[in-house]
Amino acid sequence: MGLVPNASTFVERFRGTTLDRSIWFPYYLPAWSSRAETAAAYRVDDCLTLEIPQAQQLWCADLHRPPLRVSALQSGSWSGPVGSPFGQQRFQDGLAVREEQERFEGWLVTAGRLSCTARMELSPRSMAALWLAGFEDDAEQLRCGELCVFEVFGSSVTASSAEVGLGVKPFRDPALVDDFAAPRVEIDVREPHEYAVEWDAAEAVFTVDGAVVRRTAHPPTYPMQLMLAVFDFPEWSVGDDQHLVPRLVVEEVSGRGQGAGTGPATA
Repeated sequence: MGLVPNASTFVERFRGTTLDRSIWFPYYLPAWSSRAETAAAYRVDDCLTLEIPQAQQLWCADLHRPPLRVSALQSGSWSGPVGSPFGQQRFQDGLAVREEQERFEGWLVTAGRLSCTARMELSPRSMAALWLAGFEDDAEQLRCGELCVFEVFGSSVTASSAEVGLGVKPFRDPALVDDFAAPRVEIDVREPHEYAVEWDAAEAVFTVDGAVVRRTAHPPTYPMQLMLAVFDFPEWSVGDDQHLVPRLVVEEVSGRGQGAGTGPATA
């Protein structure tokens, strides 16, 4: 791992057997639940494997629809106090913080380039994704847009191609325009491929293995954190698939650009 404090570049190859907690926060939006109930199932063995074992429980089971299970890493996190509405990626109105989260800035970036070399094992009920999400610490929490580097649903996967979701999702940010699509790309996602985005205030350029797949205008350029995750949606079951374990295996994540600040782990 090559992160330099207060620098804007890094190369993470997940060497050894320990996750670098100065960059990665291994919980998925725990403010709306708890760290205990949102902890990722992962292992590091000269690569990162995120997976959803059979015993993994639903995430925010009483709130989120459709029901989902998730294992995710984030490179940033924060929340307001318990009972407040202040937290990241509010997925519905009326949410209140259940477990306050200390501010964590592992790696935040405003513009530049991000790439990820990964392979996936997915079923029709699962999905894997890497996206940049607004850190959302502005007063009105409108800096919440996303820049999706890849989003692959198992239902789209064949032996030689898959629909790869790419683009901008504005959520509550009125300054952004929804510009997201999932073109079919001729790759076998079970094998390693490089998914990347290079962006500034004018344009975001998305590539797979170096080939341009999409361009979007005026992406977000406020502080954003990495979100790396695999999801399972039990309601999408097509029958005897409960035994299947979706996995996202990451060989490398690298980033360079205009840093938005780094800080020591508070997790």
